[in-house]
Parts: sequence; C-alpha cells; structure tokens
Amino acid sequence: MNIAVLAGGNSTERNVSLVSGKGVYEALKSKGHKAVLIDVYLGVKDVDVENVFDDTRDWAAGIDKIGEENPDLEELAKSKPEGEGFFGANVLEICRKADICFLALHGANGEDGRIQATFDLMGIKYTGTGYLSSAICMDKDMTKKFFVRGNIPTPTSVTVTKKDDYAGAASLMGYPVVVKTCFGGSSIGVFIVSNEKELDDAVAEASKYAETMLVEKYIKGREFTCGVIEGKALPIVEIAPKEGFYDYKNKYKAGAVVETCPAQIDEKLTEEIQKIAVEAFNVLGLKNYARIDFMTDENGNVYCLEANTLPGMTPTSLIPQEAAVIGMDYPTLCDYIIEISLKNAGK
Repeated sequence: MNIAVLAGGNSTERNVSLVSGKGVYEALKSKGHKAVLIDVYLGVKDVDVENVFDDTRDWAAGIDKIGEENPDLEELAKSKPEGEGFFGANVLEICRKADICFLALHGANGEDGRIQATFDLMGIKYTGTGYLSSAICMDKDMTKKFFVRGNIPTPTSVTVTKKDDYAGAASLMGYPVVVKTCFGGSSIGVFIVSNEKELDDAVAEASKYAETMLVEKYIKGREFTCGVIEGKALPIVEIAPKEGFYDYKNKYKAGAVVETCPAQIDEKLTEEIQKIAVEAFNVLGLKNYARIDFMTDENGNVYCLEANTLPGMTPTSLIPQEAAVIGMDYPTLCDYIIEISLKNAGK
C-alpha cells in the first residue's frame, strides 16, 4: 500500500511525534509498504507529488531520539512562510494520493480532531479514532464529564482558570493536589503541589499552555496504563519513575522509569483495570485503538485518569510493549493498526 506517515506538527509533543513517525515509517517499509514520512507542519518542497511513493530517499533522515526539553514552538513558527496555514507544503496533496495516512501525531492540531475532521471532509482515510472522540479526549474537562456520566471511577477534580478561586478548590480536596492543563499531553503542564504557594506557581505555569486547567485530587499509589485495540484490552503496563512522577523529562530520559509489562499485579486487579479500560474506550466513543491511563491508591481502588487517542508509537512505547506480550511485534502492530483503520473507515 501507499502510506503517508504524518508526524511533527506544532504541539508541545512535536519531538515525541517525530520519533513515533520514524518508527512507524521504518516498520511499514519493513512490511513491504511504500511509505513516506512527512512533517505535517513543515511539509516537503523538493518532491514529485505524482510519483512520491516511488521516491526512495530516507524520509526519516535526521530524526534522532526525543530530547528531555520541550520543543521551541516560537522558533518553529518562524520557519514557516507567512500565511501558509497549518499544513505544510504538499502535505494534503500527498495525503490524497495515499491509500491511508498513519497519524503519528500527538497533542494539539493532531490528536484533537481537527486533522481528522479535515480528512473526513476530503475523503482521506487515516488511523485512529474519529474527530469527535478525538476532541473529547483532548479536553480533560470534557473527558472527566464523560467518565462521571459513564460511571468510570476517576479522581475528584474542579476545572478552573487562573482568575477562579482555585485555592479554595484545593483546600476542600486537601493537599497535595494535581494541577494539569486541560489541553496537552506527555505530562507537559502537569504539577503535583503541596501548598498554596506551589499551587499559585503551578497555575501560572499551566495557564501558559491553556486557559483552563484541572485541580485534581492527588492519588498516592501505583500508576498503570492499558491499551485497547478494537474494543479488547491489552496486557497492562506498570509505570514506576525512579524519582518524582511520570513527567515529560522522566518519560523521555533513558533509565528514569521502570516499565513492567505485564504488570506484576494479581488477577483480580488485572481484570478490573482491563474491564474499566474497555468501558472507558466505549464511553468516550473511541474506535480502532487508544491507551487508557490509571492510578490505584494504597487501598487498591482504581482511578481512570485519561485516554490517549494517538498514544506514543516509538518501538519502545507502551502500546508496542503491551502488544509484544501477546506475540505481536512492532511492525506487525503498525500493520494491524492500518488493517483495522481501513476496515472501520467511515463507521
């Protein structure tokens, strides 16, 4: 098949996306597909669009490991011609020629439904869930509302802006609390705070990423994640940072986190987390695949945190680890995501 792998973009998760895209591109090439890797935001100029899938260049050249620092989006914007808009040169033209686009995008303008809606209108097939469920899951406030209505256990939270009485909300919950921007991923704009001074600083920082944010009850315990593919739960991963919590730096610093798959938990807890993962998948109207994040407290109670509609897809990311446990290697997983996305296109 002719497959356009879209990565990059202009979100805070740009660097993660590029490495996901490189992995997917190389995996699909190993499966015999004609694949190209394109930065959706910067595009590609020196290309024959009509014969792009016969272009034998290394489309992943120059993409290295994920850095520990956030990308400089202001500098990135300066590299774009004024008035070009979001999609870079030749991106849409190449996507229209592809049999399907593999979305290796993360964060705003990639995982939030905007590209999905655009592609629906243009008749372009793509991997992952649809535009509406993408938008719901990108908004942590909206996700919480769906969880509450669907009886999915989730930590108590209040949605605030920096102008609201967020200190009063935190006091009612009792410190420590978690502050997280309502729009974002890779734990950017997420803070655990223990007093009002730390709360003020966290709200000021989180508000740089989005106007609204959650003040959420802190759950002390163990962190897990569970992928769901076509409505079926994968094995669970336990995530245990050696220091601090699972923030951006720990996620992408080699050796900073111990990831255990399958998680070393008893059968009852395994079944409960997998059951809630599938229920959350369905409540949010997801299709094809997603990853659901959890905490368990010191008493073993399970809390669902959020859903990732385009989770990390580097060869060592969490869903590839889960798939490996059931005997599905990374290239086969990428191929399978293509297969189910084509099957469910338009549904």
